[in-house]
Amino acid sequence: MSSPLHTVGFDARFPNQNQTKHCWQSYVDYHKCINAKGEDFAPCKVFFKTYSALCPVDWIEKWDTQREEGNFAGNIKP
Repeated sequence: MSSPLHTVGFDARFPNQNQTKHCWQSYVDYHKCINAKGEDFAPCKVFFKTYSALCPVDWIEKWDTQREEGNFAGNIKP
């Protein structure tokens, strides 16, 4: 799934410059959303675009591997 890069809008839950928590939460929210509603559910794409813009690729690859192996630390069950 590729999309053009964009600037992530302000989220009051993450007011600081350090966006690590915002990155993590968006990744978790995206996978929780698609597990509940499916990949074609449009609101899930907001989380995808957010974590794609904020998270380093290495982190995403690591988390993807952990999810595939069943040892991802986040709760992504619907």
